[in-house]
Amino acid sequence: MSTSIIAWSPPLPVAPGFDHVVVETPGLRTHVAAIGTGEPVVLLHGFPEHWWQWHVVAPLIADAGYRIICPDLRGAGWTVAEDPSIDRETRLRDLLALFDALRIERAHLVSHDMGVITAMQLTYDHPERIRTAVQLSVWPGFLTLSPRLYPAFQHLPPLIWHRPGASLRGIFSERYAARPMSEATVDAHLAPMGRPDIDGAVRPLCRRMLLPEAMRMVRGVYRRRRLTVPTLVVFGRHDHPTTEELMGRICRDPERYADRVEFAYVDDAAHFITDDAPSAVADLALDWFRRVRAG
Repeated sequence: MSTSIIAWSPPLPVAPGFDHVVVETPGLRTHVAAIGTGEPVVLLHGFPEHWWQWHVVAPLIADAGYRIICPDLRGAGWTVAEDPSIDRETRLRDLLALFDALRIERAHLVSHDMGVITAMQLTYDHPERIRTAVQLSVWPGFLTLSPRLYPAFQHLPPLIWHRPGASLRGIFSERYAARPMSEATVDAHLAPMGRPDIDGAVRPLCRRMLLPEAMRMVRGVYRRRRLTVPTLVVFGRHDHPTTEELMGRICRDPERYADRVEFAYVDDAAHFITDDAPSAVADLALDWFRRVRAG
């Protein structure tokens, strides 16, 4: 692990209280932002975000006595990869190597959007490494696909065919955020996209990781497996087309597929739930950690 002063390029967004380090694993230099002390909680960002997605959520959880670790996953933020290739489980292997490098035996896991893919792989394939899981804005792997979900995929074609230099600002529109984001906030989320390697990772992340994993869900792979990690699935009530009624249909009888899974819904929040309602996200995560610990 490197802890020397680094001239981050582009400059890191401001977030008081965080330590920033580079963790070196084979073929990867992972930027990690960390805050707090105590039991580890790993936060996995969504797309097209990075560690700064958690700059409000992380301190709130840390104040309750946890060590918060926010890595920039391969193809995002300030992490640098020797090899630009990405497959369905590349980020999973990266995360396991990061756990080992940081000597994390078990952790709580909170994930959003594309970060849920890696989190889900970890909870199913390596449940011994995860105490609890909180997944934001993404359905459980054991869902039954419904045509009513198709509008949720409207943003994907431009990403699958992403052209270098094409703007991603439209992703942060009112369709996906219940509260309008300031230009400064959007700029902070998109700052690393000015790096050619990060911009160039958009296509492989969507084509070689997201789509193959989505097809596994469609084929019912996770409906034939057992989720043993206690998992809380959280959606904003404005994250259309997902509604509480629809979730009841596509995730009927969850006890058939999971030892312990619950669903929660946040008012005045849409897909970018950590921007819309960071305090609610932190409160739900802390409550889940406590309830699972209590049995």
